Amino acid sequence: QVQLVESGGGFVQPGGSLKLSCAASGSRFGINEMAWYRQAPGEERELVASITRGSYTDYADSVKGRFAISRDNAKNTVYLQMNSLKPEDTAAYYCTCRERVTAIAYWGRGAQVTVSS
Repeated sequence: QVQLVESGGGFVQPGGSLKLSCAASGSRFGINEMAWYRQAPGEERELVASITRGSYTDYADSVKGRFAISRDNAKNTVYLQMNSLKPEDTAAYYCTCRERVTAIAYWGRGAQVTVSS
């Protein structure tokens, strides 16, 4: 059973920066793709950014040029550097990963990011 623990959320003013971290533990086989999703109140959960084990990345159009996803395979940890934050970035941010061999997807509990003046 893989567990994901997010950290780094918080409150920031527009134009500010935050960095989210997510550490995966408990996998016997290692981790393939990792990603960040977000969900604002009353909205559907949406993909923010994803990264493969080989560090190929993909981003939602709304965050391109502002957010950067990265990972440390040795630590099974994924990061999301968020710059030039906007009020519309306010949401709960969820980390997810897919385990190698089993292909099971796991989710973290979420980290709240609030952007407001």
